[in-house]
Order: sequence, then C-alpha cells, then structure tokens
Amino acid sequence: MMNDRIAKLKGNIEQRIVGKGDVIDKIITALLAGGHVLLEDVPGVGKTSLAKALADSLSLSFSRIQCTPDTMPSDITGISIYNKDTGAFQVMPGPVLNNIVLADELNRTSPKTQSALLEVMEEHKLTIDGTSYPVPEPFMVIGTQNPAEMAGTYPLPESQLDRFMMKLSVGYPEAKASKEMAKRFLDGDLHSETDAVLTGKDICDMKEEVSKISVHNNLLSYASDIVDATRCKSEISVGASPRALLSMIRCSQAIAYLADRDYCIPEDIACAAELTLPHRLILTGEARLSRITGTDLLKDILKKVKVQ
Repeated sequence: MMNDRIAKLKGNIEQRIVGKGDVIDKIITALLAGGHVLLEDVPGVGKTSLAKALADSLSLSFSRIQCTPDTMPSDITGISIYNKDTGAFQVMPGPVLNNIVLADELNRTSPKTQSALLEVMEEHKLTIDGTSYPVPEPFMVIGTQNPAEMAGTYPLPESQLDRFMMKLSVGYPEAKASKEMAKRFLDGDLHSETDAVLTGKDICDMKEEVSKISVHNNLLSYASDIVDATRCKSEISVGASPRALLSMIRCSQAIAYLADRDYCIPEDIACAAELTLPHRLILTGEARLSRITGTDLLKDILKKVKVQ
C-alpha cells in the first residue's frame, strides 16, 4: 500500500509535534509534490520543530540557515575561495546544497540575501562563479517567518512568495493537545530524538508515483478556470501565475495520493487551490484596507467556478 509509508512518516513526526496532524499532512503533501513551504506564525508554536522533525524522520541531509540582517548571499549559496597551495579557486558549497533546507526567520534578512534562494528553489541548481551545481534530490526549502513582529524585517517579494507552493500556519494547539504536550515535557520526552523511517529513495519513488496520478481534462479546465478567475476579480491587482497553476495541479495529485487514489477528483483541485493560491495573490489597496484576504477571495471564486 502506498500510504503505509506516509502513515509511518506522519506517525514519526507526531511523536514530537503534538496535535497538528492537519499541518503535518499538508507539509508531507508539499514534499511529495516537490514544493517548498513557508511557515508563518507567532513565535513558539513549533515552526522550526516541525521542519526539524520532518528532516529527522528522513535519512536525508539537512541544514538550517538562521537568517539575520547581516546574513550574506554567500552564507546561503557558498563562495569561491583562492587556495594558495594549488594556485586555483576552490568552491566551498553553502548550506543550501542539502536535501532539506530550513531558512529560519527568512524575512529578517535583506532582499539581496533572500534573492539567493530564487534560482535554487525554481531550478534545483546553484550557480557559483559561472559553474552550476545541482542540489541533491529530493530537495525542499522550508522558510519560517513571524508576522506579528515587523520591526527589523523585510517582507518577502512576490517572486519569492510565488516559489513557495504553500504558506501554512501552525497555530496554537487545542486544550487536549496542550495537556499532552505538558505531560510529555514533564516526562522529558517532548523533544526526544526520533529515528529516520524513510530514505531519500522512498521519497523519490513516491514523488514519481504522484506524478502519474491521473488528472482528467475537465479537471485541468477547472484548475485553469480558477486561475483565470483570480486575474479578473476587481479586488486582485495581480492574479495567480502559470507557475501557480502547475503547483496547484501537482498538489492536487499529491492530495489524491495521500487519499490512496490513483486519480484526482474536483475536491482535490479545490483543496489544492486553497493551499497554493492565496499567498500568491496581490490584492488592491482598497481590499487590504477592507481587511479582505486572499483566502476570502479564493473561497468566493471556488463558489462560482464549477467543473464543466
């Protein structure tokens, strides 16, 4: 069964992240869809812990980049250094050349440094001094940011946001989960280490299976109509991009895969749209002043756009 591996991965992550099964499902969906995830929430809710738990559950290379105002692009990508012994320049790869890369507090570093991730997130390769270096597969960037504290931060540009397949919020745990968390804390096993349960080959195999999930032509038209509707709505100044459409379709395949189906249904497309489109929409000034969100507008679009 395809979902045996997913259940094993989810169960392993839940040993360290309490009461967040829905968020774990979404981040696994993004992993199998080959996408990147932006975790946006207030401090202390487990954004970094979630990313680390995912990495620890997979026998893959992992790196964490703690973004600060003085972080330089070369701190992410790597640098070419002159070796006086050999008389040649030697490339020192940066932390981004790993399977899972956590860019912690991404909006605390400058736009110049943020842009160092643009090429590698889109093309899965890195260019240093004119030479390209492919990243290991599977490859995933998990960014985190705190929306509540804006002092000393740099909002991510639209080109950066468009490269994240999903923008998720971890949220506060429910009362029952909080109690369980407190109990585990007192027992000393809340942040206990977990062993890897899947390999890189397992993830690559599942990604290949996801890519083969059937999407009927009428569902492709449905997805296209949803994206087109974002470009025609008066409250949206810039609608979803072609990249967003492709992300939505791949995400819907991953959703079907997690549901143990080898074909997509309309609900998969709608669910994928809610996960992949809202953070990509640029709203008009009037809409923002009215406190309308991209999620609100997308829900309205999904009510009106129907499968043909």
